[in-house]
Amino acid sequence: MSKVTVIGAGLAGCEAANMIASFGIETDLYEMKSKRMSPAHHNLKFAELVCSNSLRAAQITNAAGLLKEELRRLDSLIMRAADSTSVPAGGALAVDREEFASYITDMIRNNPKINVIEEEVTEVPSSGITVIATGPLTDGGLYESIMEKTGNRDLHFFDAAAPIVSLDSIDMSKAFRQSRYGKGGDDYINCPMNRKEYLAFYNALITAERAEVKDFDREVVFEGCMPIETMASRGEDTMRFGPLKPVGLTDPATGEEPYACVQLRQDDRSGTMYNIVGFQTRLKWGEQKRVFGMIPGLENAEYLRYGVMHRNTYLNSPELLNHHYGSRSQKGLYFAGQMTGVEGYIESTASGLLAGLYAALECLGVEDVPEPDSDTVIGSMANYISDPNVKHFVPMNANFGLVNPYPGKFKGKNGKKLKNEAIAARSLAKIDDLSNIIRVMRNEYGI
Repeated sequence: MSKVTVIGAGLAGCEAANMIASFGIETDLYEMKSKRMSPAHHNLKFAELVCSNSLRAAQITNAAGLLKEELRRLDSLIMRAADSTSVPAGGALAVDREEFASYITDMIRNNPKINVIEEEVTEVPSSGITVIATGPLTDGGLYESIMEKTGNRDLHFFDAAAPIVSLDSIDMSKAFRQSRYGKGGDDYINCPMNRKEYLAFYNALITAERAEVKDFDREVVFEGCMPIETMASRGEDTMRFGPLKPVGLTDPATGEEPYACVQLRQDDRSGTMYNIVGFQTRLKWGEQKRVFGMIPGLENAEYLRYGVMHRNTYLNSPELLNHHYGSRSQKGLYFAGQMTGVEGYIESTASGLLAGLYAALECLGVEDVPEPDSDTVIGSMANYISDPNVKHFVPMNANFGLVNPYPGKFKGKNGKKLKNEAIAARSLAKIDDLSNIIRVMRNEYGI
């Protein structure tokens, strides 16, 4: 039986290596920490949590919570570690960072099917089956090699992203659908502002608290992705000549052009998620909710993803990867973790689990492979990062906007909760089926 190579022992790489080894396949896991650390890392343990010890919501009525339960049922190593090292955190799952990393490091190092090789990999292997999970700070020779493999133009530095809100949380009694000059149909949702509203928003924005940026994550302002607060600081009317320009729009409530107008653009195929156009930002999340809540129509907006700014390297995955996290151009090459465009610890874990599963099945010569669909959170993320219809691809956390809508209406004050419970029940039934298929496959190969 052939070996599989995994590069990177972060959450995604450890999850991938554990999944591959669970099929009895010998796995070489490369980790460079003992030779060279990235600016984000602080110790030699695997799966180091570098930003927060929180793995976010625990309830399955939240997409991140549901994804964690999906991973548990798929026998995720990372979730076993998290549950074993959890600390009190209210409605979230938080862990003791040191114990968490130690648990995973011990499990990986003591797995007889995993060979830990403490070396830096500087080139993408040209043959064999490989999972690359080196994270958003991939650099040096490996970075250059990935650029070459992807045609140079498909590896990006990601510096800023705008918030994404849920369609059903936008107050359409204040907002309206319209494209500038009537071109392109009613493709945009518009939130009009009068002069008083605009000035109040402007003053709140330029004085809002910004998130700190670490030395390795220093802000570099490009005109094409300038944070909205940076733009506002250039002058009172700068935004009105930029993303808030009202030209070509008519507010149906007044019959006139607004003083300023915030536009939202559909961000997914099903039309449940909307991007606030031009609102790249590094305001703290609480400040985003407060300040952007001053925009008419967004007072009660539900944020599926807050705006972020950081140095990040990621693939243009919809062009490069399939829904197995495999390269479209090189057979046997898989990617996992944040470099694929999933955002967050648990999302990276999920990508590693699927990449590891499909790498293992390719190694075994299995052609009829199980595939979770977008009724599940793990499947919806795989489909999002590989969907060629996504033209403005940016990293994304798990959220119900990616999941197939649930048929039927859920009314009343508990309607949203009941709908999310139904989504969770549908998802977990399919995950249980997938888990059973994986178990049968392992038994079939004598594992």
